[in-house]
Amino acid sequence: MERKDVLASPDYWITLIQTNLYNCAMQYMKEMGINRTQLARQLGVSKGYVSQLLNGDFDHRLSKLVELSLAFKCVLKLEFIKMDEYLQNESLNEK
Repeated sequence: MERKDVLASPDYWITLIQTNLYNCAMQYMKEMGINRTQLARQLGVSKGYVSQLLNGDFDHRLSKLVELSLAFKCVLKLEFIKMDEYLQNESLNEK
């Protein structure tokens, strides 16, 4: 499978977003010195929800994604660029 085929897959982008949110959550918990239970309490959600979040087992609405990122003291930056441009920039960064 070629890189452009991978990038054309919605699953690739969903997984990338889930991974980035996971990293924000883990960094936040580390900085705050809190565990999953305490994070759930801060977010006003169940421990099960936090487990789903950290296991990548979620597919949020955009508004929830923004809300979670802000809770983790992160900013969600979303931009749309042409696939060809993305592949070209990726190729340049590899050199």
